[in-house]
Amino acid sequence: MTDPDRAPRPSRRSGDVAGGPRNGEPIGYAEALAAIAARGRFGIRLGLGRTRALLRELGDPQRAVRGALVGGTNGKGSVLALAAAAIRAAGLRVGETPKPHLVTYRERLQVDGRPVDAETFAVLAGEVLPIAARIARRHGEPTEFELLTAMMFRWFAEMRPDVALVEVGLGGRLDATHVWDGGVAVVTNVGLDHMDRLGSTIVAIAREKAAIIERGDHAVTAATGEALTIVRRRARRLGVPLVEVPAPEILGWDRDGIDVELPRLGRTRVGLRGRHQAVNAATAHALLDALGTAGIAHIDDPARRRGFADARWPGRLELIEHDGREILLDGAHNPAGASALAIAIDDLRPYLAGGGDASPPALTVLSAAMADKDVAGIVAALSASAALVGATVICTQLDAPRALPAAELARTWRAHGPEMTRIRVEPDLDGGWARALGQVRGTRGSRARSGGPPEGPVLVTGSLYLVGAIRARLVDDAALRDPEA
Repeated sequence: MTDPDRAPRPSRRSGDVAGGPRNGEPIGYAEALAAIAARGRFGIRLGLGRTRALLRELGDPQRAVRGALVGGTNGKGSVLALAAAAIRAAGLRVGETPKPHLVTYRERLQVDGRPVDAETFAVLAGEVLPIAARIARRHGEPTEFELLTAMMFRWFAEMRPDVALVEVGLGGRLDATHVWDGGVAVVTNVGLDHMDRLGSTIVAIAREKAAIIERGDHAVTAATGEALTIVRRRARRLGVPLVEVPAPEILGWDRDGIDVELPRLGRTRVGLRGRHQAVNAATAHALLDALGTAGIAHIDDPARRRGFADARWPGRLELIEHDGREILLDGAHNPAGASALAIAIDDLRPYLAGGGDASPPALTVLSAAMADKDVAGIVAALSASAALVGATVICTQLDAPRALPAAELARTWRAHGPEMTRIRVEPDLDGGWARALGQVRGTRGSRARSGGPPEGPVLVTGSLYLVGAIRARLVDDAALRDPEA
């Protein structure tokens, strides 16, 4: 029986009018990657017209799925990771859109915690790219993110997950994901980020983010202050029930996660590191409640406890042991994220190598940043960490158009970094990584052989692109391994 609330499944034959390449031939994965990446030249262009046009020619596949659209300045990915883990623990299928990707574009399209396979990614790209060429004459060239958004909804319409969890890319009102209304809208929080596009004040940015709340939704927010006022006003004007999430009590933490007090669940283990994950867990809990109230999915309390405890979020306070050393990966790329990281480092330091010593070994920091970020604000926020006093900071540079030069990053660290920090410049990323590991080992002979103190941890931070590049060197995940060209 056909469900009238769901869009029909578009055909995947490469020669369809709404589908494949102009010559009717399927494209390979390498060609698909190159074509999507080439769209980066169109930059970030806010607006819904191009994405709506893409989806219209695909048969409006976004109508086939319900779930939650999650916006906010920080915490979006953590809320998705926690909620998705609980949904899977309940035995339901969940589609996710974590972003940005760390290793492969395919990470941005996931069902049941697994990224789309390379062959399907190529088929999806082969369907969407010819449409992009056609609509460009009227709507302008679709961006990389807009194409990936269309591919995601196209794939979800075929896979039919029980719940879709979609992360907003930038802002909300004019973000490509806002073509979809899944029934639940979440605004995690509002901070100063992307001010060149969203506005220079909390109030202006909050308006952009609160716009994802639509009439008929169930809404959730952990925003505070002026931002909460804006979210309340939006929900009240549209007659949308709004759940406001207070910060829960933190009961403790250790090397592998935190314990928090959540409504109805009581003491709950969260498998993500950092005190800031407490409010993210509470937000995910409220999101799951909203899914039930909206009639989308019911996630019982035991599944929530299992899911929250098992949740993992790569590249966000992720601790990896590599050749006997501890590598901490965190993509803090705005002052609010850096402030949370500073607190988390101090909380974690007693549980890391030599943390119980009277004089624990100093950390080594590998740092890179994008030029359009508030780098001074990020470094200043990190400076609040006592664990970074006396650290060695290796400033390196990403191979990307918006990358901040390593020398300029070093000047920022010298001006705003913690006391007694040693700053080194290594523009080549491979050289910077090798130097970070060499700094831990000692450049001439290991500290262990010389009878010195235990090797200190390495912190990789400043950009998710940096974290992704280093994580690819540390983790060999077959699901993320792209086929050879």
